[in-house]
Amino acid sequence: MTAIKHALQRDIFTPNDERLLSIVNVCKAGKKKRNCFLCATVTTERPVQVNVVKVKKSDKGDFYKRQTAWALRELAVVDAKDAIKENPEFDLHFDKVYKWVASSTAEKNTFISCIWKLNQRYLRKKIDFINVSSQLLEESVPSGENQNVAGGDEEVVDEYQELNAREEQDIEIMMEGCEYAISNAEAFADKLSRELQVLDGANIQSIMASEKQVNILMKLLDEALKEVDQIEVKLSSYEEMLQSVKEQMDQISESNHLIHLSNTNNLKLLSEIEFLVNHMDLAKGHIKALQEGDLSSSRGIEACTNAADALLQCMNVALQPGHDMLHAVKQQQQRFSDLREQFARRLASHLNNVFVQQGHDQSSTLAQHSVELTLPNHHPFHRDLLRYAKLMEWLKNTDYGKYEGLTKNYMDYLSRLYEREIKDFFEVAKIKMTGATKEGKKFGLHGSSGKLTGSTSSLNKLSVQSSGNRRSQSSSLLDMGNMSTSDLDVADRTKFDKIFEQVLSELEPLCLSEQDFISKFFKLQQHLSLPGTAVGDAEEMDGGTLSRSHNAGGPQSMSSENHMIRQMMIKIFRCIEPELNNLIALGDKIDSFNSLYMLVKMSHHVWTAQNVDPTSFLSTTLGNVLVTVKRNFDKCISNQIKQMEDVKISKKSKVGILPFVAEFEEFAALAESIFKNAERRGDLDKAYLKLIRGVFTNVEKVANESQKTPRDVVMMENFHHIFATLSRLKISCLEAEKKEAKQKYTDHLQSYVIYSLGQPLEKLNHFFEGVEARVAQGVREEEVSYQLAFNKQELRKVIKEYPGKEVKKGLDNLYKKVDKHLCEEENLLQVVWHSMQDEFIRQYKHFEGLIARCYPGSGITMEFTIQDILDYFSSIAQSH
Repeated sequence: MTAIKHALQRDIFTPNDERLLSIVNVCKAGKKKRNCFLCATVTTERPVQVNVVKVKKSDKGDFYKRQTAWALRELAVVDAKDAIKENPEFDLHFDKVYKWVASSTAEKNTFISCIWKLNQRYLRKKIDFINVSSQLLEESVPSGENQNVAGGDEEVVDEYQELNAREEQDIEIMMEGCEYAISNAEAFADKLSRELQVLDGANIQSIMASEKQVNILMKLLDEALKEVDQIEVKLSSYEEMLQSVKEQMDQISESNHLIHLSNTNNLKLLSEIEFLVNHMDLAKGHIKALQEGDLSSSRGIEACTNAADALLQCMNVALQPGHDMLHAVKQQQQRFSDLREQFARRLASHLNNVFVQQGHDQSSTLAQHSVELTLPNHHPFHRDLLRYAKLMEWLKNTDYGKYEGLTKNYMDYLSRLYEREIKDFFEVAKIKMTGATKEGKKFGLHGSSGKLTGSTSSLNKLSVQSSGNRRSQSSSLLDMGNMSTSDLDVADRTKFDKIFEQVLSELEPLCLSEQDFISKFFKLQQHLSLPGTAVGDAEEMDGGTLSRSHNAGGPQSMSSENHMIRQMMIKIFRCIEPELNNLIALGDKIDSFNSLYMLVKMSHHVWTAQNVDPTSFLSTTLGNVLVTVKRNFDKCISNQIKQMEDVKISKKSKVGILPFVAEFEEFAALAESIFKNAERRGDLDKAYLKLIRGVFTNVEKVANESQKTPRDVVMMENFHHIFATLSRLKISCLEAEKKEAKQKYTDHLQSYVIYSLGQPLEKLNHFFEGVEARVAQGVREEEVSYQLAFNKQELRKVIKEYPGKEVKKGLDNLYKKVDKHLCEEENLLQVVWHSMQDEFIRQYKHFEGLIARCYPGSGITMEFTIQDILDYFSSIAQSH
């Protein structure tokens, strides 16, 4: 333990100018044993500071480090646990109780005794020593002995003292003089003991020789002690005087503290009163504005707005705990509540009157818009109401019930007003679409109101009649070449397109301006939603209240405010979607091709609205209507395909260009002009593919059923017409069908030519077919002439049956027959005749080649030449 004590003194306390007096090895009670040392130390400088220091061995090495230090004056209780039995446990009460277990009872007792002595000498503080043996506490020792105790304490204090430089030098000299001091410690110790005895004897002799001087010294010491006693008596009297002064100063200090505390409390009270007066006092001008302010003039509205904001600030002031218990504060808060309720009622009543007056004012302007395809402008009304926007925000934050009631009343009044305006607007549009009143009766409209009448069956009948009229018009166009009816159709469709565009162009700014006004006036922030967000879940608000996800006056979430805007727009403009659907139905019944115009226009407006806000009322409504338009467009395509399947041809007249082929050309030309740069080109491409497949299928069906006109002619003429149409219109999605149409036209042209030419030289064809059959069976070509049925005499006989005159006559009959088969509209006669000429020459060359190979040296030739053939075909064509 001594070695540890010296090491701690050297490494820890000497650098801090402290002396280590006592040490005990301890660990905390009730925990795993992690040993540390409690050290009692004093500082070397005055005034002396006494500390209890906890020293712990470092985890990273063998050195010790200072962990915690407590001043001895902070120690309140020392509990040794048991004064009779040996017990290594003890407690030290500083800021909290520290429980320790010493390595031995002796170390514990030594440490507690040192603490007691240090307290007696330096502090004289009342420290309670509990369960400590009386032998350790020297309370009963006389005053003289107390001095000895103090002296003993000094000895304890001076128990360890470092060697000075001279002492270190003497020890080194002594050890150098005794070489075996290190190797033989016992011999060295004996030598030192002998020398010490010699020195003690010399000292005793010296003392005995100077006994007289000792007696004189003792007398001087006694006198000094008496002087010390006198000084101590004087110091005690001075201490009593100072104690009295200290008590008086303490009383003065306490009095000053109470005065300071009183001043502080007064200042705090003044601050609280100033806070309440400054923040809960509403100016008389504001009170007057809230009670009597003019809500009709701009200046009155501004004064009421400022007063309402001031009232809201007073009501929302953050009161400190306890303020709400003050009678004056309660009274002021009640006054504010009454003012708020009174002004909220006055504001709600005034705005309700404004809403009602607006409905009457707008109704008076409907007459001037009834003859024009325009909607009344609500901008002046919105401009006047926006002056109340800040007051509406105040009402929303202070009295949500009245805010909600105003919102519902606004929707009720405006929905009726907009319903009248929009219905009148659509009636004007329907009248303009159907033309004059007489023509309007044909489509179920009558009078100036233009309301739809008639049953569903009559409307369906109208649709069929319009389709039949268009087919008959197409047939008449093809038969007579009269373009007046087509020009009329184009004019009517262009007029319909302009009217439909005008309707959408009027509705779009109306909805956008109303939605923007609702957002600003009712303080509902519009937040753009991501595309794909569900917008069809807005519930109907008839007879209900607005749903909200917060308590009255609380802030709304983004989705809740967007939902509220959509609900209001649905309630106000609930008639737009049905009216648009009725208008679309009327346009489709007037002419099913109008669905093309409507699909393009509606797609463009939906695309524009979705770029602004994909979840807005306008975007959702136009999107729903677009579905109806697309359904009508698909129905138009399906009807055309059905008309192709139901087409019937005359058994007595030639077929020519089929009606549905001409109608496809009309449809494609019209669609290309309408869908130029349109957003929904994909829908048209899909319709093209359905229609062209239907055309191809039904052309083949009609060709197979044709009795008057050969199948190849029907196929050739109609596929030539289809190919010419697709080449002219250059429809990219139908490139494959264009190539297919060309191939079918070419194949059936060749088939028709070969079939027709087989008749004028029929016997010659049969003869050479037999020759080729023999060669195919293995007969050598030069031996064919030895066959009985195909000898030279038979060949000459067949050739004589086809002199040039007969050939020309046969070709002339063939030309007449082809002329009867072909129609005039497609103008393919010269093409077919030229192809027949080429095919006839090819057959002629083929026959000449067979004669040269199978009948060599026979000198047999045809009775007409290639030049004769060219002359025959040319003269026949010119003669007709």
